[in-house]
Amino acid sequence: AAPQRTVEGPLAGRTVVLTGGLDALTRDEAGAHLEALGAKVAGSVSKKTSLVIAGEAAGSKLDKARELGIEVWDEAALLDYLRAQGRFG
Repeated sequence: AAPQRTVEGPLAGRTVVLTGGLDALTRDEAGAHLEALGAKVAGSVSKKTSLVIAGEAAGSKLDKARELGIEVWDEAALLDYLRAQGRFG
């Protein structure tokens, strides 16, 4: 079995879902940056989700996030956050 790694970083313990298209980076790249900051990147929105990054044409995941009262960032907010963490730009 793989050793348990301690997740640290400003997003440790937060589950993030990416939805819609991003312009400045791919969803895989965005996910890798978020994981490097401690986040768990999930494919679907649930009560455990703490943040949704909504790109172009976000659709039903964005609707569900709003329904559940989950924090939503657009691409600009994500890029600002990544820059502030020294991860982008």
